Amino acid sequence: MVKDSDKWDLIIAGGRVIDPVNGLDTIADVAIFDGRIAAVGRDLPRSHHVAIQDANGLIVTPGLIDIHTHIYHKATAYGVDPDPVARRSGTVTMVDAGSAGAGNFAGLRDFIFDRSPLRLLAYVNISYPGIFAFDRDYVVGEAAVRELLSVDHCVATVEAHRDIAVGVKVRLGANTSGEIGMLALDRAIEAAGRVGLPVMTHIGKPPPTYAEILARLRPGDLLTHCFRPAPNAPVDEAGSVLPALREARERGVLFDIGHGMGAFGFRSAVQAIEEGFQPDIISSDVHALCVDGPAFDLLHTVSKLVNCGVGIADAVAMVTGTPARALNRPETGNLSPGAAADISLLETVDQPIVYADVTGETRTGSIRFLTRGTLIGGIFHEPLDRPFELE
Repeated sequence: MVKDSDKWDLIIAGGRVIDPVNGLDTIADVAIFDGRIAAVGRDLPRSHHVAIQDANGLIVTPGLIDIHTHIYHKATAYGVDPDPVARRSGTVTMVDAGSAGAGNFAGLRDFIFDRSPLRLLAYVNISYPGIFAFDRDYVVGEAAVRELLSVDHCVATVEAHRDIAVGVKVRLGANTSGEIGMLALDRAIEAAGRVGLPVMTHIGKPPPTYAEILARLRPGDLLTHCFRPAPNAPVDEAGSVLPALREARERGVLFDIGHGMGAFGFRSAVQAIEEGFQPDIISSDVHALCVDGPAFDLLHTVSKLVNCGVGIADAVAMVTGTPARALNRPETGNLSPGAAADISLLETVDQPIVYADVTGETRTGSIRFLTRGTLIGGIFHEPLDRPFELE
């Protein structure tokens, strides 16, 4: 990496730099050269030609990663346009969580990924058509039809798109896998094992149960919707974390928020966090049915978790370094010299604010996060206003 400050392109100056991968939480400057991080430190030298971007009062983090989104815009009824959602939430990397399967994954790549300035990745759905019938009034579970769960087709699709395919997605629950239940998970794990990638599994209303799903998952696999409300909550009626969660975490299973339209409850979140069971990853599960609430986007979801008791530095890790490791993308999620200059600029606003979960329960928080722009490969992208009633 170029260490000569005379050749740097930009310095983001004087922000609170939080980079959990490198153990940083301090006031510092971040220097950029040719789209990559050149240096991080206090009072970096300024040459006469280097551009200075004042970050005083802002939090400077690695570019935020939303590991669970649905961005197959216009090809699926629930897909959202990734670009405006990312710009309003300070997100740099968005991962589509199984909108497409083997039968239509190429379209997701050609029509969405290849036209966006964002860093976009995807899980391939074990079901051949992906999530093809999902709306407020109409749901057909794509994992409920045995004939659609082709391991061979899923494997071939991952192999054909190795640069963007990060794992295999399966949705389990009464409305998604129906009577087939665990067969869908078994086939997803078989496909993922053959390509050496993790499974991300959705947990819905039983069957199957939380414990049954976790018992099958391997180190590195992700359980999304981890703080969903009952039924299939992570805590029992007394508010204690289920033993199956702790056992799964000990063997390396990762727990992801995946807020969405129906999968985040304050009771589950607060009780689990108070018992010392924080999520590993925060994600929005943003789609057309929750982009205007209750999830909105990644930054809104982060704000909720912080107001439920997650520390700010921990929350940053949950949307930067940890998802980067889960995706096996070490070039993202950190501000190490030589890493891609993907950066999120955030502002904290300290004022009372009412948040809602998916059950309609509300809680008054004291802090929220706003984006003040992102850099993707060193190129600055202006933020969009966040179009919801909290502004």
